[in-house]
Amino acid sequence: MKTTKHRNLWAVLSAALLAACLLLAGCGGAPAAQTQKAEDGTFHIVTSFYPMYIDVINLTDGVEGVTVTNMTKPQTGCLHDYQLTTEDMKTLEKADAFVVNGAGMESFLDKVIKMQEGMTVIDASRGIELMEEDGEANPHVWLSITKDIEQVKNIRDQLKEADPAHADQYEANAETYLAKLEVLKAEMHAALDDVPHKDIVTFHEAFPYFAEEFGLHILGVIEREPGADPTPAELETTIEQVKELPVKVLFAEPQYSPAAAETIARETGAKLYSLDPVVTGEATPDAKDAYLDAMRKNMETLKEALQ
Repeated sequence: MKTTKHRNLWAVLSAALLAACLLLAGCGGAPAAQTQKAEDGTFHIVTSFYPMYIDVINLTDGVEGVTVTNMTKPQTGCLHDYQLTTEDMKTLEKADAFVVNGAGMESFLDKVIKMQEGMTVIDASRGIELMEEDGEANPHVWLSITKDIEQVKNIRDQLKEADPAHADQYEANAETYLAKLEVLKAEMHAALDDVPHKDIVTFHEAFPYFAEEFGLHILGVIEREPGADPTPAELETTIEQVKELPVKVLFAEPQYSPAAAETIARETGAKLYSLDPVVTGEATPDAKDAYLDAMRKNMETLKEALQ
């Protein structure tokens, strides 16, 4: 009889302990940050860098109960070898969804996934055919308008899964923005498909998708790694390439020092222009047309340079 009482007492205590554990863990072992996010009532989206921010603010335009924060600072640029900061991790702790370019752009992504297990990661490049060089994917997908359209559709579909309460609004906003991108695509093809000269030298390897879209040939790049000066041998190679061009033009990028490009221009007599990879800008709601504006400016630059 005494044994039976002990068994009954143990059963009651076990049930109470289990209930307490479920209550504390949110019935799924969720960390405290996730519980706070759920109680907040707002769907918090964080984007990895500027091109993703532009896409997402278009998809979430006017949607109540949704916030969008760009993780990196306005002038960060491409995330080559980017190291997460303490501030970045604090931003991600509040995120319900993290929208990334993917294709290897966010080299820190595995670390984020391990540290924020309950967060949904939305990969904008999911299923998109990537260009490769030396076995590495080129992540600058958004600079092809055709592929940027695919990225917007990818983000839309994954946002609808992650936040079904706002699915209809995401769908409607996507239709509006995709229509603008289609107009831009037609406009740029009309302007660039028949330029008389197709060979270009770009600042770094950001523009292969862009070149593929408009039938341009990238003869060389000024800096293999942005921010790292070319070696004397690389500089000499680029100088010789530019000398062979019937129309001698170079394209720097507004995010980086033009010093190397200016050296090449002096040695070759080439004219120096700027192409914007659309990776920097103020992360505000006013940036909805930033991609459209930058790409149209690139179009006008190329029209002038390649005549």
